[in-house]
Amino acid sequence: MIISKPYLLLSSGDPSPSQEDIHVTRRLVESGKIIGIDLLDHLIIGDQKFVSLKEKGYL
Repeated sequence: MIISKPYLLLSSGDPSPSQEDIHVTRRLVESGKIIGIDLLDHLIIGDQKFVSLKEKGYL
């Protein structure tokens, strides 16, 4: 079963992950493990580009 909950946060337009993005992603991964939910990816979208934290190795 896949459950998705999208969120939209406003940013400067630079899709590079901040230290806070990386920290939150790691906390979500750990929290998900506790309750049996896998975090599939964390995307940052800006200036018609996006960054996948999974592709960057943060998941």
